[in-house]
Amino acid sequence: MDCNKIFGVFCTFLQNIIFFNKMWVRFAKRKQIILAIVITSLFWIILDIFFLFNTELPEANKTEENRASKFVRGNRNELKIEEARNSIVENQLNTLLAGLRFDNDGPGEGGTGVEIPSHLKDKEKEMFKENQFNLLASNMMSINRTLPDYRSKKCLDRAKTFKDKVLKEVSIIIVFHNEAFSTLLRTLHSIINRSNLNLVKEIILIDDMSEKDFLKKPLDAYLKRLPIETHLVHLTERSGLIRARLVGAKMAKAPILLFLDAHIECTEGWLEPLIARVSEDRRRIVAPIIDVISDTNFDYLTASADVWGGFNWNMNFRWYPVPERENIRKNYDESAPIETPTIAGGLFAIDKQFFYDQGEYDRNQVIWGGENLEISFRTWMCGGSLEIDVCSRVGHVFRATTPYTFPGGTANVIYRNAGRTADVWMDEYKDFFYKMVPSATKVERGDITERVKLRKDLQCKSFKWYLENIYPEAPIPYDFISLGSIKNIGSNLCVDTKGHKKSGNPGMIACHNSGGNQLWALNERGKIANDENCLAHPSVTLFDKQVKIERCTVGKIPSADQIFKYDKDTQLIVHVKSGDCIKSNNDQMLFTSCDQNDLYQKWDIGGFRT
Repeated sequence: MDCNKIFGVFCTFLQNIIFFNKMWVRFAKRKQIILAIVITSLFWIILDIFFLFNTELPEANKTEENRASKFVRGNRNELKIEEARNSIVENQLNTLLAGLRFDNDGPGEGGTGVEIPSHLKDKEKEMFKENQFNLLASNMMSINRTLPDYRSKKCLDRAKTFKDKVLKEVSIIIVFHNEAFSTLLRTLHSIINRSNLNLVKEIILIDDMSEKDFLKKPLDAYLKRLPIETHLVHLTERSGLIRARLVGAKMAKAPILLFLDAHIECTEGWLEPLIARVSEDRRRIVAPIIDVISDTNFDYLTASADVWGGFNWNMNFRWYPVPERENIRKNYDESAPIETPTIAGGLFAIDKQFFYDQGEYDRNQVIWGGENLEISFRTWMCGGSLEIDVCSRVGHVFRATTPYTFPGGTANVIYRNAGRTADVWMDEYKDFFYKMVPSATKVERGDITERVKLRKDLQCKSFKWYLENIYPEAPIPYDFISLGSIKNIGSNLCVDTKGHKKSGNPGMIACHNSGGNQLWALNERGKIANDENCLAHPSVTLFDKQVKIERCTVGKIPSADQIFKYDKDTQLIVHVKSGDCIKSNNDQMLFTSCDQNDLYQKWDIGGFRT
């Protein structure tokens, strides 16, 4: 309010009093008239003051009232908007759930495959493209589909002992990208339905920037319905499996981390064996047997309990039969865990502190691929161990083709990751990878300084130690003496597998110096190998003189058919048992009587170690 206005009013009032006083003296006789004038003046003065206050102050009051009113109305509007949004999300979720089934009266029960009716074949084919598995079959199956108890009697007996053990809690970490709604929900429900939830601290879901709307708000809403603590993080940029798992690991509150894929089904008794082994020894990484869920009809197929993890010259993870020495080590106990050279990497349990002490994942590996070999080599070489617990089974949907894109191209991602693993951990044996895949040398692999320092700080053993003590059956021979091409002096051609694997005959082809089919390793035991395949003598028949290709025998002692001797002076390759020499004959390789003067029996074996 304007103070000058108030001051002016009172000045006028005083002036009127003085004036009226003079008038009172001068005009006493007319005092009644003057009194009336004074009273009237006072009335108007008071009215003026009232008017002034009520034209200024109410505006301030109205402002405060308006603010309060707007605040209340704003909160109410926001609540209404939020309620409307939630209603929309609930409707979306209910629509999604209406297309799924949760009972146990449908197809796929008991782990059986789903047969698609003929009139839905076109739809089946079209939906297959979305995730590279039979999405229609998955949607037709129950989210709670039943599975048999696949445990052996010995595993059932072992399960009874877990109640007497101190088992630590786990945080289950699942990364997904554009996962199908039905397979993701079935993953979660199989965990809940077949786990002792007292052992599961939480399930952490990491959404690696999925593009599907149903994996956003509707999934958030669905997780609130589950009878277990769940957390869902939506990453704002595509990070890949490796970095996304690191986000989940950082969030985890339990002492054991359990990594799972988003399209799996857990079986009865799957959890306790994994937790028990890690709880007993925090330096163990333990994986379940990974059963196969068919990508074509979701048939649940149990995998052999007699295989372990390995790798080939291309740095690809492979399954191989468990060697006899491992069966002897575990006294042929079919319920005892297998000590495995490598793990597949998709499903495993690890002590959280050990995970970080040992260098977690290589953060400069990208997207997916190769991280399982890196953690496998590092664990064994730096004082830990890897196991496959045969009493724990988890089914996994294996796809022939990945539906995911790899920024920069698949080859660049895979070769970068494999190259980093080779450079840090494989010492001189990295040449097997780089000579087998020369193009990998051209891929940018990033700075490895920190990982090399990690290896030094952890005082890790050599890769030769790993091959000799942990994986002597490896396709990479720990005692190789040469690694290169084998060129015939007479024909100037090189020995080539001609693409044969397991069986067939090698041939003579123009040398290309690009490794691959023409890369051969000779070791101190006399094996001449190209990856998993070895040159061999056809000792079964006297009439077949062609050199054979067959799977290399497993173990330190090769089959007699696969033992050769190379003389650098004579340049002859002699099969030890038969005494025959290898000769180049046009595009074939034959066994014949040795002749030091025959140029077609002379060979230049490249890549001898100095």
